[in-house]
Amino acid sequence: MASTLIEDHALLSDQRATALVTRGGTIDWLCMPRFDAAAVFCSLLGDESHGHWTLRIADGEIMGRRYLPSTMVLETTWRSPTGTATVTDFMSVEPDDPSSLRGDIGAYSNLIRTVTCTEGEVDVVQELKIRFEYGAMVPWVRKDHDADGVSVLTAVAGGDALALHGPELSAGDRTHLGRHTVRAEQSLSWALTWFPSWLEVPSAPDPQQALARTTGEWAGWLGKVHVHDRYAEEVARSLLVLRGLTHRHTGGIIAAATTSLPEDFGGVRNWDYRYCWLRDAALSLETLLTHGHVDAAVGWREWLLRAIAGDPEQLQIMYSIVGSRNLPEQQLAHLPGYEGSRPVRTGNGAVAQFQADVIGEVMIALAMMRDAGVEESAWSWPLQKSLVRYTAARIDLPDQGIWEMRGEPAYFTHGRVMIWAVFDRALAAVEHHGLPADEEELSSWRALREQMREEVMSRGVDSSGSFTQAYGRSEVDASLLQIPQTGFLPADDPHMVATVARIEQELLTDDGLVLRYLTQGQDGLPGDEHPFLVCCFWLVEQYVGMGREDDAVEMMQRTLDCANDLQLMAEEYDGRACRMAGNFPQAFSHLGLIGAVDALTGGPQQ
Repeated sequence: MASTLIEDHALLSDQRATALVTRGGTIDWLCMPRFDAAAVFCSLLGDESHGHWTLRIADGEIMGRRYLPSTMVLETTWRSPTGTATVTDFMSVEPDDPSSLRGDIGAYSNLIRTVTCTEGEVDVVQELKIRFEYGAMVPWVRKDHDADGVSVLTAVAGGDALALHGPELSAGDRTHLGRHTVRAEQSLSWALTWFPSWLEVPSAPDPQQALARTTGEWAGWLGKVHVHDRYAEEVARSLLVLRGLTHRHTGGIIAAATTSLPEDFGGVRNWDYRYCWLRDAALSLETLLTHGHVDAAVGWREWLLRAIAGDPEQLQIMYSIVGSRNLPEQQLAHLPGYEGSRPVRTGNGAVAQFQADVIGEVMIALAMMRDAGVEESAWSWPLQKSLVRYTAARIDLPDQGIWEMRGEPAYFTHGRVMIWAVFDRALAAVEHHGLPADEEELSSWRALREQMREEVMSRGVDSSGSFTQAYGRSEVDASLLQIPQTGFLPADDPHMVATVARIEQELLTDDGLVLRYLTQGQDGLPGDEHPFLVCCFWLVEQYVGMGREDDAVEMMQRTLDCANDLQLMAEEYDGRACRMAGNFPQAFSHLGLIGAVDALTGGPQQ
């Protein structure tokens, strides 16, 4: 099976687990019951033998697809020679009932597919191939019927089990096939449920009740968010993506729904993004706060407190969705990778890196919570003081930078500015909000803040006045576009004007998109990569701050054109081939979109 283009996928989420559905009706990526679980459909990173669930209309063509308004419920319209039909795909969002949590963070997870014939009659054709452990494990499968006489197909491997309720499929060669006729105004539904294998097979969810509950949950959440009229549809979809990548119970926010979708097709730049980076999550918190969703921000702060609990000296840049620390990077040798991009990785070796900017991002986000009127909890200010001490103790250490360079550590200018921000926000917490600190602490924080400013301005600027990627290096880096967002200096400062000129000269591609850096420099990896979409949105913000409104609008539209028909965005975009690259959908890209819109519009309407 040839690899489906990344942009041909739609995301499904129940705010605990995720699936990707192709335009042609194949679920080729499914992680249940949580974002970082081993996939049970994994043909995205291999072929049909690694698991998938295809549902289509026989001899049909797709007339269009969309998300139902304000939801993550996918509706695809088909036409065949004999009739028309809609296929509705969704993962049901279950109510917050603590009694339903058994052993894991949620005992069940449901993926529901409903076919409704709207005219004439159609034949629904299916192929189901369940393969646990990223396509490596063939399960035991048995057929049965529930108390209502509905067919139940149960697959078990180790601690995982899946139950498929719905019209019966036939078995053959470790695959299950089906063909069912649906006539006008009739519907057929199938529900695939994950459950722990030691529990009884759960009863089938009612598809209509689950759909009503799920659409209500998504729309109700989005209805609490402030969105400006300009670019409202794009911002709303991006906010829903962020919600879909946020765990409903723990508050953890993952960077993307996938692992190992390549930044360089056929290359080795393949990473697992199904974890919670403190940086990405902090930026998500800022976005949610800006758009009026304080509850989600508070949930993330509580996740942060649990994740960092204990000795701040053991701080990591990333954690699992429950806050666990052990995320060893492994290679799945049995998978050929997306378009031959190997290795396929799970876990992430960057967990052991020191990245100087991370604490600054966290401190800025927590400062925004204070400014929004959110009171500190019993532990949140002591935690922040610990983070300040952690930063001070490492102030002289080089790091791997915001992009997780796998080359030699360096003093990255963006990271050094973020260290400045740590002390700046700590001082503001005391001086503007009255939080406790003694004079010795305040004196130290002031001295370190001034030290970092002097250092950045003397060592992070070249002869042209531009900031550089790292001390002692001549290259620029798109992360420098974020310097004004910290308050270090304004966007129209001559140093930022010079930096933008260098970025336009060195990092803008022929198709007008922005590379995050030149890979021949500090990268430490073979191969190349494509423009990074969040960097394009950062340039939009910078253009606005410099008064270059026309350039900002032009760059905004150029970058929005990189989204797919459902307004979903991957990490990167190959402008020459006009296709997405990298993990999908990418929280960073959608965060950048919202930030750029806010810059262009002056922020969301209240």
